[in-house]
Amino acid sequence: MALLVQKYGGTSVGSTERIKNVARRVAKYFTQGHELVVVVSAMSGETNRLIALAKEIQAHPDPRELDVMVSTGEQVTVALLAMALKELNIKAKSYTGGQVRILTDSAHTKARILKIDEDRIRADLEAGYVVVVAGFQGIDEANNITTLGRGGSDTTGVALAAALKADECQIYTDVNGIYTTDPRIVPEARRLKTITFEEMLEMASLGSKVLQIRSVEFAGKYKVKLRVLSSFGEDGEGTLITFEEDNNMEQAVISGIAFNRDEAKITILGAPDHPGVAYQILGPVADANIDVDMIIQNVSHDGTTDFSFTVNRNEFTNTMNILRDKILPHIGARDVIGGDKIAKVSLVGVGMRSHAGIASKMFRVLAEEGINIQMITTSEIKISVVVDEKYMELAVRVLHKAFDLDQAQ
Repeated sequence: MALLVQKYGGTSVGSTERIKNVARRVAKYFTQGHELVVVVSAMSGETNRLIALAKEIQAHPDPRELDVMVSTGEQVTVALLAMALKELNIKAKSYTGGQVRILTDSAHTKARILKIDEDRIRADLEAGYVVVVAGFQGIDEANNITTLGRGGSDTTGVALAAALKADECQIYTDVNGIYTTDPRIVPEARRLKTITFEEMLEMASLGSKVLQIRSVEFAGKYKVKLRVLSSFGEDGEGTLITFEEDNNMEQAVISGIAFNRDEAKITILGAPDHPGVAYQILGPVADANIDVDMIIQNVSHDGTTDFSFTVNRNEFTNTMNILRDKILPHIGARDVIGGDKIAKVSLVGVGMRSHAGIASKMFRVLAEEGINIQMITTSEIKISVVVDEKYMELAVRVLHKAFDLDQAQ
């Protein structure tokens, strides 16, 4: 017997038939004697539909009212799942985030969880109920409905597991675990039995879309056992995200390859090379709420240097305008150039700590395929390179093979 928190995403509850399938899966665990808290997202496409409706009224919807509106998607799903469980003669109760008292800050559309009052859930579990909770939402101190941002149901599931000290938080999605890379790019990609929180954080931040990065951070902080499973296939073991490296991880130098097409590169040519220039360039960019990823400054020549950085592709035009209008005239640089046809490819693995030569092997493999590296950044367990977008899939495939990721652990 265990206390399990299970989270089902939008595709898992995308129709009434799929909701019935989820109910049957939950009922199976319940009849085995487990205590269950189930967190669900809105039905797939529903949140987008609600946002589109709001934009028909207001081009830039009021954040408070938008939260009131989009939170109804999950309210529908929790009620339907509770009904489906009752049809299977399972005692069930549904709750919105506000009813559970998931207390958040007041940052509408991107709120953060501050505290959860778990007393009501514990009382229901002791009374033999399956508790069904709406993901993605909470309530602030003034009783305003808030939402946690895209993918926020993952964070709700992990936060409830932390508050209840659950034995495991199981994230059910449309894939049956974490893979060495995207199987749509590399058919030989292999499901990992385990991956560390550090590696999963890197994979999530580098473009792997299986888990929301905030949920992984939350799970790591509160030591919540996290498992990714498929809600469509037969029961498997999925991928367990672990706190510590096990003994076998020494052998797996690289755990996975992440990639991200949503990148744009910008270079300021002939920037004066003296203290404070980097801040003069990036300060106004940060003030516009634009996140900068990779940064490279070249060696100084004749008192000037070239300064390159990457931003999200959606922010490329805005960033170029800021640089041309506000920064170039101010610092006296020669020009600004850029392009949004680039991609980032990253190797991730805790085994890098104890293995030399990973970077040189990566560079050699790419060179043999004629793939030029434009930028490089590294951390203790990650190496990322920027390449031309048209070479991204080739780079992922050759690196996957070169580092034996198609071989069983």
